[in-house]
Amino acid sequence: MPDLFDRLMLLKQSPVFSMVSTDDLRVVAQALQQLEYFSGDRVFEINEQGDYLYLLVSGRIGISIEQDPSSTHFIATLGPGDSFGEMNLLDDLPRSATAQVLEDSTVLALEKTRLKCLIQSYPDISIGMLRSLSLRIREANTRLLNAENK
Repeated sequence: MPDLFDRLMLLKQSPVFSMVSTDDLRVVAQALQQLEYFSGDRVFEINEQGDYLYLLVSGRIGISIEQDPSSTHFIATLGPGDSFGEMNLLDDLPRSATAQVLEDSTVLALEKTRLKCLIQSYPDISIGMLRSLSLRIREANTRLLNAENK
């Protein structure tokens, strides 16, 4: 089980929390719950309602947008330090992808209502998250522009 320092380091390298202050990350780190998944499991399915953001501690997760549950075509393969499932925490829409466990994995999960409570008590968490997400959008736009100019 990752200790508080390891959880803080994982959060700090996460694209979702990288701009949140270390002091505020301490309360987020304490709200995380550790979960274990085995190869072949599904963390979540496309189109289902979700309530968790996940930070991958160990293992590998494949992200698929295919409707076929047997598909092994992944748009992304995630490893330790990556996060997934964050869109649902913000937009309340069904999952836009399936997360399939490719290797036995340990994740830290943050439940949506816990995050909302933390944000109410520590509003700077949301400011840091918004900054981080804005940077991700800028990076995606830059990659898109570079791909179009090739």
